Amino acid sequence: MSLDMTVTKDLIETLEDGKNGFAAAAEKLAESDRPQIASKFREFSNQRAQFADELRSMAKNYGDDIAESGSAAAALHRGWMAVKDAVTGSDAGAVLDVAEQGEDHAVAEYERALDSDELSIDLRDVIQRQYASVKAAHDEVRTLRDSN
Repeated sequence: MSLDMTVTKDLIETLEDGKNGFAAAAEKLAESDRPQIASKFREFSNQRAQFADELRSMAKNYGDDIAESGSAAAALHRGWMAVKDAVTGSDAGAVLDVAEQGEDHAVAEYERALDSDELSIDLRDVIQRQYASVKAAHDEVRTLRDSN
């Protein structure tokens, strides 16, 4: 498996987790006293879906076959997996806290990908552009959490 393929697969898993986590958090926040944040989280969920689609398309163009599912062990390490617990019976503050933890994980995954010196130039460009947006979302979620 090429480095590009490995990095792409890892980022797609992270993005899918973020997409699902933001969608679940948006549902919970829509029912809370913070419905305006739900709209922003839906935007972040859509963004993550678009980023994952972009990486899948890029991999397909290069002839890489990116499997859709990860291992059970990998699932345990994903930052957004804890959102399931926060969405059941928790307040907006708890949801924001878990969202920020999930975003810490996403930022770390992008930084780890960018630390590799052997990525193709095209993939590095896409990852750098996506990283800027993921980092901005992380910072916005952190600000929302801190102001809660």
